[in-house]
Amino acid sequence: MVSIGSTAETMKELPCLGQILGRLCWNPYVTVGDTNRGLLLQCLLGLYSENPSNALERKANQWIRKVLCRLATEDDDPAAQILMKSTGVPPKEYHLRVLKKMVKQHQENIEKTCCSKKSIDQRCSCDVILTTSEVFVPLLDCPEASPVICSLLQRPGTSFTDALSEDFLDALNSTDLRLAVDETALVSVWYHSLPRLEEAVLDLLEFATSTGSAPQNLEQHISKTQLPKACAHHCSMFLVVNDIFRSILKQAEGNLAVHSVIQTFTRCFLKELEELQPRTAASLKAFFPQSPTSLLVPLLTLPSEMPQEAWKNHLEWLTASLQRLAEQEEEEEGDSQSSRGHHNVFETWFLLVQCSHWVQVAGELLVTSEAEPCSNLLWLMTFYYHPTNRWHCRAALLEEAKEAWRHLRTLSSASVRPLPTDHLQPLITLLSLKPQRPSAPLLTLSLMVYCAIFCQLPHSQSVEIFQTVVHAAGLLHEAACVLNSLQHRLNEGSCSSRDTVHVRIKKLQSTVTHMQAGVNPHTPHNRDQWELCCRGYRRDQRPALSLPQPSSFIICCEHT
Repeated sequence: MVSIGSTAETMKELPCLGQILGRLCWNPYVTVGDTNRGLLLQCLLGLYSENPSNALERKANQWIRKVLCRLATEDDDPAAQILMKSTGVPPKEYHLRVLKKMVKQHQENIEKTCCSKKSIDQRCSCDVILTTSEVFVPLLDCPEASPVICSLLQRPGTSFTDALSEDFLDALNSTDLRLAVDETALVSVWYHSLPRLEEAVLDLLEFATSTGSAPQNLEQHISKTQLPKACAHHCSMFLVVNDIFRSILKQAEGNLAVHSVIQTFTRCFLKELEELQPRTAASLKAFFPQSPTSLLVPLLTLPSEMPQEAWKNHLEWLTASLQRLAEQEEEEEGDSQSSRGHHNVFETWFLLVQCSHWVQVAGELLVTSEAEPCSNLLWLMTFYYHPTNRWHCRAALLEEAKEAWRHLRTLSSASVRPLPTDHLQPLITLLSLKPQRPSAPLLTLSLMVYCAIFCQLPHSQSVEIFQTVVHAAGLLHEAACVLNSLQHRLNEGSCSSRDTVHVRIKKLQSTVTHMQAGVNPHTPHNRDQWELCCRGYRRDQRPALSLPQPSSFIICCEHT
């Protein structure tokens, strides 16, 4: 067969050949025996276009090159076997050498065709990039192919996807690239591929929920992913990550594992942001555009960054500001056309979740403060665990918090030991799950944990009350989360640093661990809730998100 010169001309002259190979190209794997190999090669040669002039001819050339590559590397090819025998190299080593040589050649081609730093306005040769990306689809997770893959991901140009093949992009979204590309290339993937960025965030949430990691381990894991560092360098990426957290948090409001991931990620992000030069870092308002400006810096400020004597005044100011927003929301509840108050309250609460260290300081001061009453501190903790006024139960929840606190203060001052069971029953009742207020038990549990850690009772008596109530309420997992979070804040200097506090936390943690060992393993309720929310987000929320350029990014957040 003589080469006619283009796919279109060959299909016009030999329509049967075009039909056969047109059906054949749908097969992902093509191979032939020795008898038909030469015939197939002739057909491919006849269909190959030396100078492709349209999309059909370019697509045909891509497929022909893939088939030729496959046929040329068949282990049962006599020519390949003779070549390997003549070199005296084992087949595996031979193929590895061929792969490395191919990678080197493609790397050189990309470097030659891509624009230099001196002429950044020039664009890369789309044909070279397209062909190379098509060839390396099966090699995305191959370490030897890392140089070419990194070059493709970091090539100059205003658009990441304008020249890469669709097959390459599809494979990119389903391959673990952490083993095959460097940090810069992975960040480039996150910045330009929304599915990969979403997967990175959801992996953090799944890691925390599935392993039950301590905050220290979770922080190390999040830092190792390089995602906080990438968000510090790319404001638009951080905005999308925050939007993913919003979507999950609205579905898992009382899930402590979700709270922990959001808090830890924000802490890692702020550390990375501090390390950037002031000229290269965006303003805090750019990263938190929907948060009230007056509350942004006060909430992001760490307790360790100010004297302990100033904590109470700082919390009183924060609480007063939050109460004004909540009152504005209540005033607008009768106006169905107005949602500004709801939006402001949600965004403020979301920022409070990210900066929960102040809620923990409020819990400490609630126990240690000698002045009465401490209604402002209780209100802040109630708002943290139940921010919305659904079913108009904010006032009812605050009354429950006050009732729980009165019981705890009474138990702390009781002189009879051991305490009768009926003395603890009111707390156990308050810790029971309420369908309309699922966050109420978490608030009561937190109050009890703070009281057990910071009160003046002897260790043994604090442990006795804690052990009896938590076991009866079945909140071992939640109690462990609160204790682990407090210990982490203590190590960072955001809580009181008295030695007795360290001892009490370790004693309570040991008690919870011992109690968990005696319980049959099961998946906690909030773990089931998180898995349902995660599946719902993957199915319903992903299409609503987008990752535009930093200058045009606008977040659309649904109102609670």
